[in-house]
Amino acid sequence: MAMNPKAKLVLDRYQSLNTQRQTWEEHWQEVADYMMPRKADITKKRSKGDKRHELIFDGTAIHSLELLSASLHGMLTNIASPFFYLRYRNTDLDRDDEAKEWLESCTDVMYKVFSSSNFQQEIFELYHDLISFGTAAMLIEEDINDDLRFRTIYIAEIFITEDERGMVDSLLRKFYLPARTVLLKFGEQNVPKNLKDKAKSYPYEEVPILHLVMPNDEFKIAKGNKGKPYYSVYVDPDSGAILKEGGYEEFPYVVPRYLKASNEIYGRSPAMNALADVKMLNTMSKTTIRAAQKQIDPPLLVPDDGFLLPIRTIPGGLNYYRAGTRDKIEPMNIGANNPLGLNMEEQRRKAIRENFFVDQLMTSSGPQMTATEVLQRTEEKMRLLGPVLGRLQSELLQPLITRAFNILLRNKKFPQPPEFLGNQDIEIEYVSPLAKAQKTSELSSIMRGVEIFGSLQNIAPVFDHIDVNGLVKYIQDILGIPAKVMKSDNEVQQIRLQREQMQQQQMQMQQELQTAAAAGKAAPALKAISE
Repeated sequence: MAMNPKAKLVLDRYQSLNTQRQTWEEHWQEVADYMMPRKADITKKRSKGDKRHELIFDGTAIHSLELLSASLHGMLTNIASPFFYLRYRNTDLDRDDEAKEWLESCTDVMYKVFSSSNFQQEIFELYHDLISFGTAAMLIEEDINDDLRFRTIYIAEIFITEDERGMVDSLLRKFYLPARTVLLKFGEQNVPKNLKDKAKSYPYEEVPILHLVMPNDEFKIAKGNKGKPYYSVYVDPDSGAILKEGGYEEFPYVVPRYLKASNEIYGRSPAMNALADVKMLNTMSKTTIRAAQKQIDPPLLVPDDGFLLPIRTIPGGLNYYRAGTRDKIEPMNIGANNPLGLNMEEQRRKAIRENFFVDQLMTSSGPQMTATEVLQRTEEKMRLLGPVLGRLQSELLQPLITRAFNILLRNKKFPQPPEFLGNQDIEIEYVSPLAKAQKTSELSSIMRGVEIFGSLQNIAPVFDHIDVNGLVKYIQDILGIPAKVMKSDNEVQQIRLQREQMQQQQMQMQQELQTAAAAGKAAPALKAISE
């Protein structure tokens, strides 16, 4: 029986991508062995729950990786503080209060959905994979209960390809499910006979499944879900049977790379850069431990005659020797230089911490430092991660926010938009602490300029050159101040109009008082003249 051509395409693509990825697997396995042992089963077949720290004699790399992952999560995608806003590409709409309020209400809905879903734990897991392996993947799907469901995919399961722009546009995943779960997930009528028999005989034995998501251009299918921009198909690799076909309106995966060479598809990570130092440190720590053991419990020099065996080295142990002999048991001096070994280990630890930006991320404030100095140092340290921010915004944040927004919009989770909006393009503005830190230099220049202008105001009217409204809007954009805490342009105009009216009334009252006072002074003189 001939195999389905679509299933054959999936199997052929899997064989090709699997061959291309083999060189990366050894690298990932070595990184995981030393820095993320809970995921150290890429090329090794390991039992679940087994001990995986047998190669680790120093935990500096593990702790540094945890710190960088937590820092990226806190500085980029922490739900506790806004990390993005939506705005219109048409700047005129950004000045319209009704249009702006609707977009802000959509942003509020997205934050609520993120908070109620499993976004927090899955994005944190994604950062671990990104820092360890240089490549990470997350699946974003609709959910009946929480509107959105996120799932970070293990690096050993994914095979990726790029489009002409260097963006990941297709992903093939090989994963395992219990045989009975396959029947429940895809329906017994869609499962081949070999899987049905497996589910009856060994229901909890795991079987492989292939899932491919790719642009639909290669199939040109235009029926139902299969006609969507991205084609999805599940295949049983053993029988070549198609278990399920479907489609997506957007690419359902986000696949960020930490750093990437131009001729490679998979990314490279700080853990890969630190791998040589990590292996050296563990070897040195193992040697130092053995040297310390020899000094604490040294080998003994025992005469070959005079003592009765066995030699007892336990506390309080008694050793018998023949009367009349002067031989004695002495420890062997191995001449170990422990301070030298400890200094060399500390050098390796420092190099590992530098690879993971530990010194930059840990803010230390001295007793003589002011709050402003601490803030400035913190911003300077975050700016060191600026080169990473650009790739994470384009490969992680932008597709993630776009996919979430489109799902919620199709499911009518947003308020009804104003009729005049139509099909307006929406852009993403990033306001996370890391994004703000890249703009603080501009803010410092502005505040310095305002300070200088203020000192010159007594000499010349230099503030006539400053557009105050534009200055306030620019500072609002740099700091990411939400529009809900800022007054609208109409409200500002009304306040200014009322202020002008009050000033005019006060001036009129002062003029009337001055006129009355002048009339009071002139009255006696007029009376004298008339007399």
